[in-house]
Amino acid sequence: MSFYEKIRPLIYKLESEKAHNIAIKFMGVLHKIPILESAIASSYCHVYESLSQEICGMKFYNPVGLSSGFDKNAEVIRPMASFGFGFLELGSVTQMPQDGNPKPRVFRHIAEESIQNAMGFNNIGARGMLINLHKHYPFCIPLGINIGKNKNLALSDSLKNYELSLQILKNHGDYFTFNLSSPNTPSLRDLQNEDFITELLDMARGITKKPLFIKISPDMDIDSMLKVCDKAISCGVSGIIATNTTTDYSLLPNPFKKEGQNIGGLSGKVLCEKSREILRILGQNFFGKTILISVGGISDATEAYIRFSLGASLVQIMSAMIYSGPSLIRRINKELDAKIRSNGFKHISEIIGTGIHHV
Repeated sequence: MSFYEKIRPLIYKLESEKAHNIAIKFMGVLHKIPILESAIASSYCHVYESLSQEICGMKFYNPVGLSSGFDKNAEVIRPMASFGFGFLELGSVTQMPQDGNPKPRVFRHIAEESIQNAMGFNNIGARGMLINLHKHYPFCIPLGINIGKNKNLALSDSLKNYELSLQILKNHGDYFTFNLSSPNTPSLRDLQNEDFITELLDMARGITKKPLFIKISPDMDIDSMLKVCDKAISCGVSGIIATNTTTDYSLLPNPFKKEGQNIGGLSGKVLCEKSREILRILGQNFFGKTILISVGGISDATEAYIRFSLGASLVQIMSAMIYSGPSLIRRINKELDAKIRSNGFKHISEIIGTGIHHV
């Protein structure tokens, strides 16, 4: 039994968001003890030649990244990297600081190993994140910045809101993701349309030549999703990140409610099949035309391997780490290396897309 498994029952006695905040503070202390941080990195960070890739000009020593939502303010970049991630996606960050939605707003579904999150882009704002990034950037692994929309702005002001954030942060990220798919900001998902995608990417390409991604919802109508992604590709997007959390509450026997209403988005194992299916469809239609990054319900090397076979070049995890602890990243990478070799391949590039059945 790992140390994390021993202390997990104590963690679960804490309210979810409080436990997360304590973890962030603990890792902040870790950063101030270089010997301890180095010891953790020596144990968790392993280089496998079979897993290294160069994508969009960025070098990934392994394909397992941290999803946005954990390090919203770029506070624990070094500690998270020491756990063996191949890249980190920070945020979501908004142009202006905001508190997010009323608490409580994060709930564990322990039996289902899933999370229900109604955070609402709580963060210190783009200029606050910039101060934190100044301490670390450029960094030893790729850093992505996930940009969201401020809640109190009208949809008509969304483009300028994203533009201001990108202008502030453009020199301190290796890639940028536009979050148009969180269910916790009212009407945000309405921006997942061809017209806005065109305006957004035209604006962004006028500011930076760095890789740009869009993060999509798993709840979109499939035809609309394909049209939006096709338009994004034609407008020069570097890739699609699929998927954000879902509002399909039928996936849980007892979703948490506020004032009788379901709230937030679901992540973790309940999202696994839905996210995998979205990737399958994207792979059938767009593999080879753009980079696909898969996130949602990935909790072991077997599922990660499936996502690569369906066309993902990279994967991201977060919720699974809450249930399995930080050793999960090391374990996934070790087992991926073993799976690749046991299946007769030498490199991860040889398995990417092998499970796609083209339409």
